[in-house]
Formats: sequence, C-alpha cells, structure tokens
Amino acid sequence: MDVTEITFINPSLSDIQGLKKNWGWLLALGIVSIILGILALFSSVFFTVASMLFFGWILVIIGILEMVHSFWNRHWGGFFLHLFSGILAFVAGVIMIGNPAGSAVILTLMMAMFFMVAGLFRIITALAMRFPSWRWRLFDGIITLLLGILLWEQWPFSGLWAIGMFIGIALIISGWSSVMLALAARDLPPRTA
Repeated sequence: MDVTEITFINPSLSDIQGLKKNWGWLLALGIVSIILGILALFSSVFFTVASMLFFGWILVIIGILEMVHSFWNRHWGGFFLHLFSGILAFVAGVIMIGNPAGSAVILTLMMAMFFMVAGLFRIITALAMRFPSWRWRLFDGIITLLLGILLWEQWPFSGLWAIGMFIGIALIISGWSSVMLALAARDLPPRTA
C-alpha cells in the first residue's frame, strides 16, 4: 500500500503521519482482535450468550434513558412515542438478560430469514440487471442465501453457536485489516516538507 492509497482513505497528511507514528498500537489492537476472534470461534456458545447479555444491558440502559427523556420533555408532542419506545427497549433488554439463549435462538431465526430474502434479492437483481461486476453480486447473493439456509436448517441449534461464530469471524477479519494497515503505515516514507 502506498501513500496515495492511504490518503484516499483520509486525505490529511498529519493524520497519516500520526498513523505511522502509532502503528504499533494499531498492530497490537489487530493482534488482540484476531486472538479474541479465534477464541470466539472455539467458544461460540459462550460468546453468543455473552453478546446477548451485553445487548440486553444496552437495551435496558437505553430504555431507561428514553423514558427519563420522555418525562423531561413531556409537553412535547412525541411524549407517548418516546415513553412507549423506552418501555419497549427496557422490556426487550430484561427479556434478553433473563433468557440469553432463547434470545439468541430467536435472533438467529430472524437472521436466517433475512439472509435468505437478501440472498434471493441479490441473485435476482444481479441476473436481471447485469450491471458491471454483476458476477460478484451474484456470488454474494448465493453465499448469503446458502448462509440463511444453513442457519434455517440447523435452527434452533444454530441459535446457540451462530452469533458467537459471526462475532469471531468479524473480529478476525477486523483484526487482520488492522494488522495490514499498521504494517503499511510502518512502511510509509518519512514526512517531507
């Protein structure tokens, strides 16, 4: 990767030099992310349950904040909308915290349906429109559809491992991306006046 590729991402030369100066931190972050991703792949059930607990607590906090906000601005016309939204987030969060495995199973079913519909849509649009690089969109659609079918056929058991596996894959890809960016930043030429 040369300087022009990095400047396309962020055109500020001082930011690029800052990235070169701190490339070691980015490399360490990438390595930690890869390690966590590998752990998530080998402990996908644990990471699935942990992520449901995490998102459950986030929903509880958001629900409380939105309910408080609705009472602070109760004279505004959106009072009941904010109050109802806050109650809904709070209840959903409590349910997720109370039954993280069941929440993961339901979320996985929704993901399976989404992947199947999105995959079919991508396949149909790629075949119908034949835009530039349509074969990549077709490939994306086929993989997405197959992933949805895999989750659907394995359901409800896929609910226990799928989310943790997806988190692991995302962490590994993100970590690898950070490692590559850090190594490219390390090899940047020194700043010229």
